[in-house]
Amino acid sequence: MGEVFPIAAGAVIGLLVQWVPGPRLRAVVLVVLCLIFGALASFLAGELAVSMAFISVDTVLVFVGALLAVGAVALWRRNRTQATR
Repeated sequence: MGEVFPIAAGAVIGLLVQWVPGPRLRAVVLVVLCLIFGALASFLAGELAVSMAFISVDTVLVFVGALLAVGAVALWRRNRTQATR
């Protein structure tokens, strides 16, 4: 249950980053937000009291959620454009 927040935060980041103009800036914003929310997820779960290594685990979970959302949006856009042809 404790891993729901990082994946959900990543999904929201993946959806919101779609409005950032330019692929390079979009990638930078995605990585920075994943780092921030990964650290936040570790803090909220109380895992930082055990080890700082949990930041990397939660950051990866946020990044996976973001990549899944970005991939889902890309598939949806591709299917939408093919359906209108």
